[in-house]
Amino acid sequence: MTSTAPDLVAGFPFPFPNETYRYSTNVEPARGVVTTPAGQWGDAVVDVDAEYHRELDERAAILEQDPSRYAVLPHMDVACWDAMLCLMRELALARPGSFDLEPVAGGARPSYRWRNRLLDIDHTFVLGDPATLPAEPLAWITRQVQEDVVLLDQRDGTLFGDAGVVTFAADWSFGFDVGMSFLEIHGPVPRIHPEGVITRAHEFIKGLQPGETYRRTNWTLTIGRRLDVSTERYPEWGSDRAMVRTVDDDAFGRLVHLRTEVQHLVRLPESGAVMFLIRSYLLPLADLARVEPWRVRAAAVIAELPEDMADYKGIATYRHRAAAWLRDHPHH
Repeated sequence: MTSTAPDLVAGFPFPFPNETYRYSTNVEPARGVVTTPAGQWGDAVVDVDAEYHRELDERAAILEQDPSRYAVLPHMDVACWDAMLCLMRELALARPGSFDLEPVAGGARPSYRWRNRLLDIDHTFVLGDPATLPAEPLAWITRQVQEDVVLLDQRDGTLFGDAGVVTFAADWSFGFDVGMSFLEIHGPVPRIHPEGVITRAHEFIKGLQPGETYRRTNWTLTIGRRLDVSTERYPEWGSDRAMVRTVDDDAFGRLVHLRTEVQHLVRLPESGAVMFLIRSYLLPLADLARVEPWRVRAAAVIAELPEDMADYKGIATYRHRAAAWLRDHPHH
């Protein structure tokens, strides 16, 4: 019995190109298609899949319960309009039958008509005029994409996370991080400082040219199909890590998910801000194990992961069982 829709397995971005995993900047130009043993992923910067409505409903519910997941510092207004237009263009590029953005002629300022057929939105707005939108630009557009969005402002040679909507954080808090520098935000991550990974990433992002888009992947394990494992909600999900050690094999394979983040970096053309997109994908081990090369590779990587990295990812208590589970469950 498979619990995941076949197209979600086919489009899953499997995050382990190598036998072992270490932190690296691992960036590559966006939009390159990656072929996997199950299908392919990567042709779109903003990905719309079968979970679209479900994830947007979840985002709306989280924002209603905790408005701090959305934050825009006052100087980020232009960047938010910039991000909205960029996301609209990416949606129209990814799914032209479902989305389109067209300029409207005749006004003193640029105007556009935006159509999102999946959500029955048909709306004309004037760029830079908040009165012509139903909500603030970043708030409005992030209710139409599955990605979390962070906007990085660049000043005095440093990047700062000064705006965003993050409802699906993996063990961090956007509300806590907003306004912090890129280097401060990554302070707790083990190994990346002595190895210079984060400084290189910072320099790389600062060097992005307008319109340039790059991507990288990141991963962890999550228990249950829970996208929001933010620090704020730790009281709700923290105990799952102990619980999952006590369940039987069958339940373990259904509950433990490989979680891949596909992260895109876009230098926005008007504001010069960098848009950081984080799209999270979840696949239970039970479904992962059906793709034999994935099963073998994931077992090896998870077993070999150094203890401090496993600890930081919050998987130290059950990762050996996860690796053993994958080793013991070839799909016949």
